[in-house]
Amino acid sequence: MKVQADLSRLSTRRAVRQDLPRLLELIADDDLGKNREGVGSEDACYVEAFERITADDNQFLMVAELDGRIIAMQQVTFIPGLSRKGSTRAMIESVRVDGYLRGQGIGHWFIEQAIALARERGCQLVQLTSDKKRIQAHRFYGSMGFTASHEGFKLQL
Repeated sequence: MKVQADLSRLSTRRAVRQDLPRLLELIADDDLGKNREGVGSEDACYVEAFERITADDNQFLMVAELDGRIIAMQQVTFIPGLSRKGSTRAMIESVRVDGYLRGQGIGHWFIEQAIALARERGCQLVQLTSDKKRIQAHRFYGSMGFTASHEGFKLQL
């Protein structure tokens, strides 16, 4: 049974170390993540990664809460650059909304929070990537005004 979320009860904040188990649950709550992440893992790699992220001023690991429960997460990275007359861009990654709350406008609201943060930090561009298999996500980002302007490439090391 789907629960209807009241968007006025949503809030965002920076993630803290105690949030890590819940963040791993959200990352694994989809077809791609469930096979590559260690939900409930005590693996030190997650703690080390979290500490690197939170120690970097150009990283903002954001969570959304509904009635005190984390229901979404995203990582916003601020990238200073020389191109575009020395502009800074924001890169949004690891966007996750709890499966039982999808389709209620939370994702749209949450991405808008990241865009607002990017504006506050003086960014001139917001960009993101989405796995080619996430067709619904592509439609979602398109509905928010994002354009598929580039082809992305990755090299596994």
